[in-house]
Amino acid sequence: MTRAWELIFGIYVLAVAALLMPVGSLLIILTPGLANRRRLAKYLAKLLLLGAGCHPRIQGLQRLPAGACVVVANHASYLDGVLMKAVLPPRFSFVIKKEARAIPVGGFMLARLGSEFVDRTDGHAGARDAKRIFRAAIDGQALGFFPEGTFVKAPGLRQFRLGAFITACRAGIPVVPVVIRGTRRMLPSGAWLPRPSALSVEVLAAVQPDGADRRSAMNLRDAVRQQLLAELQEPDLGAKTNPP
Repeated sequence: MTRAWELIFGIYVLAVAALLMPVGSLLIILTPGLANRRRLAKYLAKLLLLGAGCHPRIQGLQRLPAGACVVVANHASYLDGVLMKAVLPPRFSFVIKKEARAIPVGGFMLARLGSEFVDRTDGHAGARDAKRIFRAAIDGQALGFFPEGTFVKAPGLRQFRLGAFITACRAGIPVVPVVIRGTRRMLPSGAWLPRPSALSVEVLAAVQPDGADRRSAMNLRDAVRQQLLAELQEPDLGAKTNPP
């Protein structure tokens, strides 16, 4: 594929996003009812991908439990959130770092979608956030996490934070690994111009926690991470450095 075509494609996708995202954000903010806003967000995410000429391949959606669960996915690009919103049922709440709340308009829109914000810089605030998310899981919420916390340009799976797995263990709900492919090629870290790429999402078999303590959460994290590594087939960037 020529560089000129990639440039044309990137400018076109940016134009589609520039038209759709402000209007979509405003509609989400103004729409009454959380369920209605989430359905609208799913529709808009699918429309954005369609407008960009993307038709993601989706496998294994039938593996998602009907009730409360924790979905964890690899994180490779800013596009991951859009793709997951387009693919997962609208009932999912995404757990997002607190800094996203400061994004003009976007932060308010995320709050209106019922997103759960987590403070990773203040221990006391982070503990309060963790308790709130745990209560949401106990109440039957379906939660989505990117346990790497961030992404980098180089291919590979980074270390996993433990929060998603502690939540699953204490609430006694399954963790569902999800493999995202193609988003790093389309919009890698540090890039502003999207490139053509095939996108896919694969939902793997759910993993049940074997206890409610911290050791059980660490075992669950490691088991899920190994599943993702096996299917993703990218380098292991954090095998010996998984944080507590």
